[in-house]
Amino acid sequence: MSDRWYKKAVVYCLDIDTFADANGDGIGDIRGLIGRLDYLARLGVTCLWLNPIHPSPDRDDGYDVADFYNVDPRFGTLGDFAELLHQANSLGIKVVIDLVVNHTSDQHPWFQSARSSPDSPYRNWYVWSESAPADRHQGMVFPGEQGETWSYDRTAKAWYYHRFYKFQPDLNIKNPQVRDEIKRICAFWIQLGVAGFRMDAVPFIIEETEPGNPDSPKDLDFLTDLRQYLQWRRGDVVLLAEANVEPDQLVKFFGDAGGSNSRIHMLFDFMLNTKLMLALARQDPEPIIEALRETPKLPAGGQWATFLRNHDEVDLSRLTADQRAQAFEVFGPSPEMQLYGRGIRRRLAPMLGNDRRWIELAYSLQFSLRGTPVLRYGEEIGMGDDLALEGRDAIRTPMQWSHLDHGGFTSGTPVRPVIAEGEFGYHRVNVTEQRHDPKSLLSWFERMIRTLREAPEIGAGTCTHIDVPVPEGVLVHRADDVTGTMLFLHNLCTKDAVVDLSSVYSEAESPNDVLADREYPDLGKFAEVPVAGHGYRWIRLRRCS
Repeated sequence: MSDRWYKKAVVYCLDIDTFADANGDGIGDIRGLIGRLDYLARLGVTCLWLNPIHPSPDRDDGYDVADFYNVDPRFGTLGDFAELLHQANSLGIKVVIDLVVNHTSDQHPWFQSARSSPDSPYRNWYVWSESAPADRHQGMVFPGEQGETWSYDRTAKAWYYHRFYKFQPDLNIKNPQVRDEIKRICAFWIQLGVAGFRMDAVPFIIEETEPGNPDSPKDLDFLTDLRQYLQWRRGDVVLLAEANVEPDQLVKFFGDAGGSNSRIHMLFDFMLNTKLMLALARQDPEPIIEALRETPKLPAGGQWATFLRNHDEVDLSRLTADQRAQAFEVFGPSPEMQLYGRGIRRRLAPMLGNDRRWIELAYSLQFSLRGTPVLRYGEEIGMGDDLALEGRDAIRTPMQWSHLDHGGFTSGTPVRPVIAEGEFGYHRVNVTEQRHDPKSLLSWFERMIRTLREAPEIGAGTCTHIDVPVPEGVLVHRADDVTGTMLFLHNLCTKDAVVDLSSVYSEAESPNDVLADREYPDLGKFAEVPVAGHGYRWIRLRRCS
């Protein structure tokens, strides 16, 4: 892979505690993950993104960190983690870990010291106010679960800021010592061999919170400073950031006003994700076309990371109320399927009614649009969700490996229940069964990812909507780079369609389908190109030697 390896990567996201348990204690561990690396390599994964790995009271699924320089003992040891990095590297898989430095756990020694005395050396590592800030009931990330963003600490005799839960006090990014410590944390893990970091809640990391000011300033220059520091430590290090901000603010996270990619390498494409969901709900490609048209131009080296499902709810907050209602009606009509009034806490397969053609269409869309694809564990076999679990835990159930007890995840009592009943139960949905079925969803994903890796134009090139007259529901787009051109057709509705693409025929050099939902007739001169309902076609238009 090139120095900008992230542009051609296939990223796979997982929680260690729900992936594979090697010692039978019911909690997934690093040794279990090492034992499944061959599975990931066969799938075509080139980058592994691990959700929080650090010691934690685990009140927020590990996002309440108590020690940034160690591995949660439930998962294993630092030695185990070093072995994971070695084994992954031998298979050509880079490892990226979550960097959760907007806040710490309230059990972190830094906070315990900070609250103990105004003279503590860690007092100014957090954000305090002597009186109740006027804006303390604003800015909650989890409506209905949070009542405020400032809480009073009786020991400290002061109010402390927490953008998230009250047991997650925010670090004070204005403090140079905090900035230096974040760099040291990153340097430690880079020295061990991680390839980069998925930065959690970046807009809040750089927020220089001022009590009573709900619109506190953000220091984007810290991202420039961090990027420069890390690249001296490892030249090909990557920062992948979560920044669900307004479209006109996105480019600022990639680089400064000079136009260089001097800050974050990759941003999750929340805008495209939201529009994709709306387009699938309406069976109309127009929202995707709109997203492609409105995408800001990125500096050279900048990249989007695309996704359909991740470890959180589907976030529909940037849709209008009417659009959000449409998506809820199709994908999450029951209140128990919804979360925070803005999201859907379901996996994709149940959202799409376990319709295999619809699932393939959705992932074909994601993987063929611009950016680096990110795949959540279990999506490749069509896992379901458990709405009996609280909040986001519904989509964080253990991986289903086989017909064995608890889906082969563990020989003990699982950390969360494995889905056992119904059409998504592990007896019906598991890796082993799909491994032996060449027509399974897992086999399709392997084939699709192999095709993607033979088409570098998708990740590294330009992505353009082809504006020609098309039947209802059809999207036509192309990817171009120095390696050649790919042409894509996707039919979001259930009616078969025929598209006249003769306008692009002059560019064709031995065109052929490299991936499609079925066998189609010869393309001819592109005057009549058929695509079935919920069908798709990846066409190699030309290849440059």
